[in-house]
Amino acid sequence: MNRIHEATPIILTEAERTELEGLARSRKTEHRLRQRARIVLFAAGGMATRAIGRKVGCTTGTASKWRVRYAERRLAGLDETGNRGSVPKYTVDATRRILRVLDLRPPDGYGRWTGPLIAKALGDVDVQQVWRVLRAYKIDLATRKSWCESNDPEFAASRRRRASSATAAEVVGLYMAPPENAIVISVDEKPSIQALERRQGYLKMPNGRALTGQSHDYKRHGTTTLFAALNVATGKVSGRQYKRRRRIEFLDFMNRIVAEHPGRELHVILDNLNTHKPKNDRWLKRHPNVHFHFTPTKASWLNQIEIWFSILAAKALAGVSFGNRKDLMVHINAFIDAYNVEAKPFVWTKSQVHQKRLKPCFAHQ
Repeated sequence: MNRIHEATPIILTEAERTELEGLARSRKTEHRLRQRARIVLFAAGGMATRAIGRKVGCTTGTASKWRVRYAERRLAGLDETGNRGSVPKYTVDATRRILRVLDLRPPDGYGRWTGPLIAKALGDVDVQQVWRVLRAYKIDLATRKSWCESNDPEFAASRRRRASSATAAEVVGLYMAPPENAIVISVDEKPSIQALERRQGYLKMPNGRALTGQSHDYKRHGTTTLFAALNVATGKVSGRQYKRRRRIEFLDFMNRIVAEHPGRELHVILDNLNTHKPKNDRWLKRHPNVHFHFTPTKASWLNQIEIWFSILAAKALAGVSFGNRKDLMVHINAFIDAYNVEAKPFVWTKSQVHQKRLKPCFAHQ
């Protein structure tokens, strides 16, 4: 014998009916809330649950659910979505535990943590959950990066602190707002560029693919040290090569730079190499039109000539073979000449300088 389930009766007060009718008519109300209000209104009018579902365009189960919930909780029941899905298996505490593991030393014999190693160390966290957390925090365990963090306490200071030292803000200021009628130059050295001789050519693979490359073996034919100066305003580069990297070579190069700009005020950006800044710089005293600006400690990357050195390495030195040191020197000089034909200044866009400190551990993310 089939049991007949009676629909839950709904009796509304005038205030409730007015509230529900307002929700059902308003176009500013969410669609799902308008639908629930209509379900309750039809139920209060005596309409069967199945008919309500057809009327509002939902299933009979949905109509029954909101009919019963309104009867139990009245208007407050319409704002609740109910318990959806199962209780999450992993909580915020599991996430913290995963991050804390990354701050520990990996197991003996391993150089770094991996997803399976983290899951094994925790014991009760699946490796897929480990990967989810790592992706959420954008942590890449495989990629290795190196960085240089400046330990200068006045790295981002806006005021000059010593006559022979500049802050990052002052260096950036020279790039973005150079002094009038003055020339700003970035100077540095690229030491020990090797003249390596390698066999080069094309290699035909069994699958028909042709590769260009060089042999693994090589012969050394000496080194050269390139002193270079980048004119920040024009992007042109002046360079001269030496056998060694001493104060005497640096001063010889600077004398040539001064000679290229007779009578002009020069602002020279340099790093803190000891050959650049002796305790008693007699050369600088003899050249009152030349002003040295040293980048903050461990912040030589602020010097724009470093950008040009990376271009030199990628476009002129990578994968090239030299039979002797002279060929290498001629090759570098030829690249400088070719580069200067179409040289353009680097556009420095970062106007504000901040000093970021590394976070000591992942658990503090």
